Amino acid sequence: MQSSLIVSSMTMLSRVMGLARDVLFARYLGAEASADAFYIAFKIPNFLRRLFAEGAFAQAFVPVLSEYRARGSHAAVRQFVDAIAGSLGSALIVITLLVVVAAPLVTAIFGMGFFLNNPEKFELTTSLLRITFPYLLLISLTGFAGAILNSYDRFAVPAFTPVLLNAVLIIAAVVVSPMLETPVYALAWGVVVAGVIQLLFQLPFLMRLGLLPHPRVDWGDESVRKVLKLMAPAMFGVSVGQINLLLDTILASFLPDGSITWLYFSDRLTELPLGVFGIGIATVVLPTLARQHIDDVTQFSKTLDWALRMILLIGLPAALALAVLAEPILFALFQYDNYRPEDVRMSSYSLRAYAIGLTAFMLIKVLASGFFSRQDTRTPVRVGVIAMVANMVLNLLFVVPLHYLWGIGHAGLALATSASAFLNAGLLFHLLRKQKAYCPQSGWGRFALRSLFANCMMVAVLLVGLTWASDMVTVAWHTRIAEVLGLCGAGMAIYLTCLWVSGLRLADLKA
Repeated sequence: MQSSLIVSSMTMLSRVMGLARDVLFARYLGAEASADAFYIAFKIPNFLRRLFAEGAFAQAFVPVLSEYRARGSHAAVRQFVDAIAGSLGSALIVITLLVVVAAPLVTAIFGMGFFLNNPEKFELTTSLLRITFPYLLLISLTGFAGAILNSYDRFAVPAFTPVLLNAVLIIAAVVVSPMLETPVYALAWGVVVAGVIQLLFQLPFLMRLGLLPHPRVDWGDESVRKVLKLMAPAMFGVSVGQINLLLDTILASFLPDGSITWLYFSDRLTELPLGVFGIGIATVVLPTLARQHIDDVTQFSKTLDWALRMILLIGLPAALALAVLAEPILFALFQYDNYRPEDVRMSSYSLRAYAIGLTAFMLIKVLASGFFSRQDTRTPVRVGVIAMVANMVLNLLFVVPLHYLWGIGHAGLALATSASAFLNAGLLFHLLRKQKAYCPQSGWGRFALRSLFANCMMVAVLLVGLTWASDMVTVAWHTRIAEVLGLCGAGMAIYLTCLWVSGLRLADLKA
């Protein structure tokens, strides 16, 4: 519980800084073509980061590292870390060089609509991608260092590291971008500088553990082969959500200018509770589950049960609040200068669609850990394939009618992603139960009734509050922020009060 709070608090700081960064992006870039170009150029290395850093790599690396630690030999752990560092680093260098050289081809894949319909936008995206893509190498090595620290229960440092990215990008947006003819270049270079700073920040903490890597490339090493064997299917299984988002980006490149930016800001607001609580809880329980799988199978199930309850306790009210307060939140945060009221309205459609799937996104993070901690990467892959195919089919079912009937095709992309996330989470849950890896503990009936009561009361308070709120288009920015904070505070207060009145106590939340 304490470790989860540490990770969540550090991640909260990072996400708040990220919101401040996005507010400045909205102010300086708006929802113009150059903004769409930057978000694609930034999203591509970030997507691969989920594979090579905190996603599939961490899911494969942490359980194997836990095995080496259990043997009690620090020298063996060092050799393992050195071999992985050399192999991962060399692979990333090759991938980075290939993508930088083949940037037009990569841009044509992920920004197909730019390639076919907007040559200037395509050229700008290609140039920005050549600058931002080396971030993959830097942030993946940072994620590697963070995975080691997490395995030794040093959660605070990796959780704090993303703050540095946001700080550098804020400086780039405010100080550097006004000096350039094309402001987005400042943000692209800021991404690379931030990657260097993030990596250097974590190295002293590895040194204290005596695990500062001395990379050696040895693809024949037994530990490297084992991690690769686990990582290959996990690369797909844990990243289905990100793959779906990139498919959305490809389709969105065919939609009107601004669609990618509307989706970006909607996704960023969804990522706040997902990153603070969903990823935070999953990060903490993965090494714990990996150890318990070896030592105590009963406790493994109890830990997973605790994580699922925590996700529902936090994720469901967050999803409902985002859906109800979509427009006020977007107005308060982003409607300045270049980001128009019409952009806010369009973003609100996709934000509500993403909010529908928020709880499922969070559940997937924990449920997937239930498999990866047992070194079972094949099952999430099979589930991931089903979910991705479903997402592609749903994209066609939702996007076409929403685009041609109401001009909100981007919301159809978000809705398809949410629907496929529920399918993904449901199948993972079913298979954990079928494999008898997870057995629900007692008290779920009482928990469900308390949650239903508290969430219904919270939504009622938020809806009543909206009837008293000002017209966000006409009031000053500080009034918008004050009213949104007031609504959020009132909703949280009534939610927590209802939980307490219904009998939930802090002692019930202990792992």
